[in-house]
Amino acid sequence: MANLQDDGICVRHWDWSETSQTVSVLTQNNGLIRGLAKGSRREKGAFSGGIELLTRGEIVGLVKPRSELVTLTAWDLQEPYRGLRGQLGSFYAGMYLADLILGLISDQDPHPRVYQQLDASLYALATDECSHNRISLTVATAQWTLLEETGTNPDLDADIRSGGPLANDDVVAFIPGHGGFTRDCGDGWRVRRETLKLIRMLRTGSDMDDGVVTGDGGVCLERSIRLLGAYIEHMTGRSFATLAPLLQVIGRRSNSK
Repeated sequence: MANLQDDGICVRHWDWSETSQTVSVLTQNNGLIRGLAKGSRREKGAFSGGIELLTRGEIVGLVKPRSELVTLTAWDLQEPYRGLRGQLGSFYAGMYLADLILGLISDQDPHPRVYQQLDASLYALATDECSHNRISLTVATAQWTLLEETGTNPDLDADIRSGGPLANDDVVAFIPGHGGFTRDCGDGWRVRRETLKLIRMLRTGSDMDDGVVTGDGGVCLERSIRLLGAYIEHMTGRSFATLAPLLQVIGRRSNSK
């Protein structure tokens, strides 16, 4: 039986009983931990009154070799990201990011960069009057980080059919089953060149702010979220119900990615 002590962000919780919870926590050094927190909902105890969704704290627990659930013994709340719950778009974005973590990260598989990205994302989303462009930029950046960290990011440079560099066509096609783009638009998902350019900026970590993604840039950013979101759903074979309400709040619509 091993001890566990780490910083973590709660990405899902369920009521186990009137006083206990089961939780999924993305930790900084131990990856995604699924645990049972007995007595966590008691007012007086070692769990700060309960483990709330999309909050960060220090967790303490016991790892049992033949058990899928870690027995959590304490939770010290460190950061509630309070502003996250005061803005509908920010809350939907946070819920979608939590959903992505659960869909792409394996249990107890450490990804410190993903943890740091989620923490930074929730901080940004909790900022007072977080703009729709800021929400979009935060979500798209987190999507790309998750894809890179799990080794499932698409190839953005080579034509997956010819092997040569992608030409400067106005529209290319994305083939999700091959994880890449081609200039042949006979099949696949039609993608505007501006959308591909913006995703390349996400890959390089370009310093984009609200001024960069206004106007047409903001529209391309939403298209990038749609494209990466659809690719993740195709790749994982599951639908992320939290994406649709987020896109409705962002509020920009287009017929092509």
